[in-house]
Amino acid sequence: MPASVVTWNINSVRLRIGMVLDLLQQHQPHVLMLQEIKCTNDQFPRNAFVDAGYPHQAVHGQKGYHGVAIVSKTPLTDISSRVFCEIDDSRHVSAVTDFGHGPVTLHNFYIPAGGDEPDPEINPKFKHKLGFLSELQTWFAEAPFARAQLIAGDFNVAPLETDVWSHKQLLKVVSHTPVETEALTALLNGGHGWVDLVRKHVPADQKLYSWWSYRGKDWQKSDRGRRLDHIWATADVAAHCTAAEILKPYRGFGDKPSDHVPVVARFGSL
Repeated sequence: MPASVVTWNINSVRLRIGMVLDLLQQHQPHVLMLQEIKCTNDQFPRNAFVDAGYPHQAVHGQKGYHGVAIVSKTPLTDISSRVFCEIDDSRHVSAVTDFGHGPVTLHNFYIPAGGDEPDPEINPKFKHKLGFLSELQTWFAEAPFARAQLIAGDFNVAPLETDVWSHKQLLKVVSHTPVETEALTALLNGGHGWVDLVRKHVPADQKLYSWWSYRGKDWQKSDRGRRLDHIWATADVAAHCTAAEILKPYRGFGDKPSDHVPVVARFGSL
């Protein structure tokens, strides 16, 4: 059974439920992973997703901030979440689903943005971000992440030179500093067989972005973007990934779009 997985930092699911429902109708993903839902579990628009054909939901919300959710056409089991850096933010939720040929564990992450100053000594937000990435590396090394895993979300790191509009100008800007890009690359290449599904299909020398700042007067004309949103999978799952793309038009959807756009990975039968 062909399937697709979408990740999207929606920056308030209640405010932007209309564009989420448009995505579901137009693209019919098997699974949608949302970050920054910015609502508590009881405030999550469950019925809207049920009516759209996504009755299975794993929600880990937080009042006004952060929050992650997975909605699926097929059942979600073993739902859990994890606390990182002893800071009880809602930045992770996981669940198991079946795309058609066996269970796949899904992990949805919202990695901290890190603030403005890339110095952990004076910026606790950046210290939190680096600690989060470090704990991920430790967890992946200890846990059974060898097969049937897919991780996605807003990682808040643009690892490649072609993942930002200007490598040289952003080297000292949070999301593309060497300490961040090296940490994320070490996580990707940490011996667990992770595959960056977007870069599997889009050559690494091609510029590619999933986020454009609200501060830009004409985001489309200037095109000063960064690729902050990612979908990775273990090799056994990645082998069935037939295509991947970033849905840039959603950056201009309606009057109040998210500054992030959906990232899609498509699969043949798993």
